[in-house]
Amino acid sequence: MGSGFPTLLRKELLRFWKVSFQTIAAPVITALLYLMIFAQVLQDRVQVYGSVPYTSFLIPGLMMMSMLQNAFSNPSSSLIQSRITGNLVFMLLPPLSHREIFAAYVLAGVVRGLAVGLCVWAVALFFVTLPPTHPGWIIAFAIMSCGIMAVLGLLAGLWSEKFDQLAAFQNFLIMPATFLSGVFYSIHTLPAFWQAVSHYNPIFYTIDGFRYGFFSVSDVSPWRSLAVVTAVFIVLSFATLRLLASGYKLRS
Repeated sequence: MGSGFPTLLRKELLRFWKVSFQTIAAPVITALLYLMIFAQVLQDRVQVYGSVPYTSFLIPGLMMMSMLQNAFSNPSSSLIQSRITGNLVFMLLPPLSHREIFAAYVLAGVVRGLAVGLCVWAVALFFVTLPPTHPGWIIAFAIMSCGIMAVLGLLAGLWSEKFDQLAAFQNFLIMPATFLSGVFYSIHTLPAFWQAVSHYNPIFYTIDGFRYGFFSVSDVSPWRSLAVVTAVFIVLSFATLRLLASGYKLRS
């Protein structure tokens, strides 16, 4: 790749790192509040995966939820801010290919998501010991899942022209899909109809496969989850690259 790629990547990384209290610390505190409230209320009332305590079950879900939301926020907020402030043109002036733009925004989103996930895990260790049973699965699902949401964030940033459009994308698509994906429960506790509906939610597979890396047990096979997550990432990436190559809402 040309010299413009590392510059754009560095700019995106520094953009969230310089306000890390807002972009990293705040999501960790939010996840901690979820953990304290739900663990306190449901610890002795919800049983999942047999011998797995509810607090332990909850932590990987909160980690993934935090990673997904922040991987989405990084490229989407960057693009919408650049569009509104009028400095989006400075990204188009250098000799950057659409693949370089895509890679820089997605990689920065993945890095932010992983950073938040690691911090949530570190804080959660004060409450319960949660050693990784299968680190390979954890890493694979963490990277691929953050990749999916970073690409979605890039799509949302390209499509949105105002903050309220981006907020609608988050509130009516990302948030419901995340909360209805099994963050706080196993889908086996749901009625048959809602179990079937959950299998059409790609975010469910990211969380279920991620949990398998900790507990060696999941609602569906981790290989099936990885196949779904990989397929979704490829389809979204292809669509986004096509839009970037056409200059969709960038050069008009």
